Formats: sequence, structure tokens, C-alpha cells
Amino acid sequence: MLEQTSVTLSYTQGILQAAERNGICLPSDLCQQATAQGRTPMHIQDEVWEHYCAAADDSLAGLRLGLNLQVGHLDLVGMLLMSCETQGEALDLLLEYHPIVGEGGDFSLRHRGQHCLLSYEPHYQIRQRERVDAVLACVLNMARWVTGGHFEAEALQLTMPEPPAEEKALYENLLKAPVKFDQDGNALVFAPGLQATPLIQANKAMRDQLRLLADQMLAELERIGLSAQVQNLIREQPRWGKERIAEQLGMSGRHLVRKLQEEGTTFKLLRSRLLQKMAEEQLLAGEPVSDVASALGFSDESAFSKAFKRWAGMTPAQFRC
Repeated sequence: MLEQTSVTLSYTQGILQAAERNGICLPSDLCQQATAQGRTPMHIQDEVWEHYCAAADDSLAGLRLGLNLQVGHLDLVGMLLMSCETQGEALDLLLEYHPIVGEGGDFSLRHRGQHCLLSYEPHYQIRQRERVDAVLACVLNMARWVTGGHFEAEALQLTMPEPPAEEKALYENLLKAPVKFDQDGNALVFAPGLQATPLIQANKAMRDQLRLLADQMLAELERIGLSAQVQNLIREQPRWGKERIAEQLGMSGRHLVRKLQEEGTTFKLLRSRLLQKMAEEQLLAGEPVSDVASALGFSDESAFSKAFKRWAGMTPAQFRC
């Protein structure tokens, strides 16, 4: 099943602010795209990371960025974790609500011998090393901050190959913790007893209110998920109809119709709006009407012109004027 993943705007702004602090000039159009919506689509986030790391020219760019992220950059989730009573409770809520911050990876908590491992599995490929560094460095830094400095990691495990000794020393100096490379997973390793550590900003009433908001945000992410997947498939394959789209999503056409109705929309409405947008983009780019008609799956230019007039209230030629 195709997934349309995204990252909260606050996290994206953390990267843009780091770029500004470090004198890194990101493309203005990319910055506009990254902040144009309430959440940043993952493919835009990929571009932001690629440009940031290329310009930084620093193998530890992600690590440094993660250590400088603040609670506010984690949006509602940051405040929720801060208001928990213990470190263990905060970890439990991180496992549940981390998709609100970003859907690019998953956290899990497991025990191995006398150790706890907070593992992170990324789903992205672009600048994976730097982004994993940023995520785990941020989590470690936040854990120390919310416990008033009482949280200490036994080690940070990374799947990346062991770097030269000088670079490894930099990792450990910045993180103030041992770092193990060539491991079977990315994880923060700590003693189980630390889960009982009280948090300095604990506020039960606030935690309960924030959790209600977090539940609503998670539900909203799930609600818009199917519509986003459908639109993404239509953009890639504008000739496909409802049944073919449904097949790609692992469901029947009837089930797709029912799920979209639950989201307050229809396949026909999603398709017509997206085709209109795609048509307008291509027309403004100077593409011949016949080419636009063919690309969008219309039988001929006349059929496309009739559909476009129905959508926009004018012909393709009038739209261009």
C-alpha cells in the first residue's frame, strides 16, 4: 500500500532555523514548499535534508542539529512528554504519539538482559544517517532535560559502519555517552530503573488535556491518510479509474467508496479536483492542450476541453490568457 507520510511543521522549522544559524542558504522555493501546509510532505522533507547536509558539508550535521532541537520543535508531543510524571510514562507516550511529529520512522521499547533499548527504525532513505543521528540525539537531549539531568544513557547504538577514531571521539564528546557502531539496530540503551525517574515539569492535569488533543491529531492523520494516498496514485496514474486505484490500495472499489465517504469526500470529487489542478499546472507551463489531454487520460483534445470548462468555467485557451 502506498503511504503519504509527513512531518509536523514545527520539526521542519527546527531544520530551517538551524540552517539560518549556521549560515546555510536553502533554496527559497523549497523553504516555501516546506512551510506551505500544516505538515511537510516527506518528499519535501527529503529535499530539505539533502540540501541542508550538502551545504553543511559535515558528517555530524544531523547529530549537531538534533542536539539543538527544543521541546517546541516536537510540537504537541514535546509538551505532552514534558508534562508526564515519570520517564517511563513519557517513553510509553512517545511510542504511541511519535507519528504526530513525523511518520518517517517507528520507535519501540524492548529489554535485552539488564538493559532497556529505545529503538528507532527509519523508513526513509535520503540522508538516513544524518536523520537517525538527529532523532536519537534529540531524544537523548530531551530525556536529560525533562529529568533535570538525571537520565544517562549507557550507550547509543547505530547501524552505520564505525567511522575513523577521530570522528567516533567527536560523536561521544557531543553526546556525552559511549557510541557503538555496526549494530543490528539504532537505539538508545539505558538502565531499566531510569524509567522511574520523576520529571521536573510533571503536570497531570496538563498531561490529560494534551493527551486528548494528541488523540484528536492522530485520528486526523488517519482520516486524511486514505484521501492523500488516492490523490497520490491519481497524480502518478491519471488514467486509472476507481477499481484500479482501489486494487493498488489493497481493497475493493466498493470499500474504497465507503472509506472515502467516511472522510467526507468521493473518488469522483478527488479525481476531478486533482486533474483540474494538474491541467492548470501543465497549461501554465506552456504545454500544448493536446499533450495535456493525453497526459491526463482523455480520449482527445475536445473531451479534455469540455471537462476543463466544466471545472474552471472557461476553456483552456481562456485560462491561459
